[in-house]
Amino acid sequence: MSATTLSRRARRELLDAAEWIARANPLAAQGLCEAVIKAAELIGAHPAIGTARPDLARAAHRFLPLTGFPYIIVYSTRDPRPRIVRVVHGARDLRNALRDLQ
Repeated sequence: MSATTLSRRARRELLDAAEWIARANPLAAQGLCEAVIKAAELIGAHPAIGTARPDLARAAHRFLPLTGFPYIIVYSTRDPRPRIVRVVHGARDLRNALRDLQ
């Protein structure tokens, strides 16, 4: 099993989302963080689990929706250790939000 890392940007996006959610529901914010940790473990064990989306990102990137939350984990499989590069709300315009990955 390979450990999964978070990019600085993904970490910031996760913290921003958790802070916003915590204003209304601190337990849900904690749940979001725990869901990302579980997803990171799953990605580390099975790097090909996510879906390739060539319409949104280069081939080295995969997408994994978070169970129980409207967020999508975007990760890179380019290196031996998968790297989560984005934590994006699924309601966003993904094509626009992920321009830097195209």
